[in-house]
Order: sequence, then structure tokens, then C-alpha cells
Amino acid sequence: MPARSIIELGNPLLREPSQMVTDFREAATMLDDLADTLHEFQRTHGFGRGIAGVQIGHLRRIIYIEIHGRFYELINPEVLRRSEERFELWDDCFSFPNLMVYVSRYRWVEVSYQDREGGLKSLTAQEDFAELMQHEMDHLEGVLAIDRAIDLRTSFMTRGEYLRQKSKSS
Repeated sequence: MPARSIIELGNPLLREPSQMVTDFREAATMLDDLADTLHEFQRTHGFGRGIAGVQIGHLRRIIYIEIHGRFYELINPEVLRRSEERFELWDDCFSFPNLMVYVSRYRWVEVSYQDREGGLKSLTAQEDFAELMQHEMDHLEGVLAIDRAIDLRTSFMTRGEYLRQKSKSS
């Protein structure tokens, strides 16, 4: 499957809620497109772990993630439970790759979803995986990391400045 163009910040499609998937053949094709697009983004930008259907123009509840040496294909994901405890971190997004946003996320989330064949599955994501899952699931609701900024004055930084500050503190 070919890599697709990623929709960027300002495109109104990113603010639309995604629809449930009912055609699992179509979903399989979308998952392949998402994987190829993620790999191309990693090749050209040097980072990236997950992508939602809306980011390539598919308003369907579908997410593809690669983290900790594994890949996850989630169709129609829903949060079942989440921790009370939260943590803060700098977040980034394929749709605005040069902007970092300081956000607060739940420490763990339990998610139900369907696989390529429509089978029901669930998983519990913790720490960085939980953050990524919440980020991608936000996309399905038309919510962006910029909407989750902790403080409008101090929660935004360019990627270049973020990397400069990170290298100074290492």
C-alpha cells in the first residue's frame, strides 16, 4: 500500500469525530495505508509511533501504533477504564510535527477494540503507551494535543527548541 499525505493543523477534517468501522475489508486496507504512512513519516522525520485514520483523510475509528517492538491495529477502540493518577509530558503530532505541546495524560488506560476480522480484544496501556493511546484516541474525537495544553503561555515549544533544551539537560 502507498504512504498517504498527512493532514496538517488547520485542516477542518482534523476536528471532525470519526465514524465506527463496519466494513472490515476496508479497515484492513486503511490499516495497511496507516502502517505505510507511519513508516514513511519515520523515514523522513526520524520519529513517530502512531497514527489515526483521520490523519490520512479517513474519518473512521481506526488507529495503527508501533511501540516497544510491537504493532497494534485498533478498530473502533473505546476506553473502558483509566487511572486516577496523571503525568505530564511534551507531546508531538504528525499533523504539526514541528510543535511540541506540554500535556497531562492518564498513567494507564484500558481499551477495548476490534481486530481486522472484527474480533473483540482489549489491552491495558501504561506510561508512554498510555499517553500515545490517549493521543490517537483524541484524534478519533476531533481533539488535538493543542487542546490539551496545560497552560497557554508555557505549553508550546518548537521541536528545535525542545531538542536544544533536552540536549542541554542530558
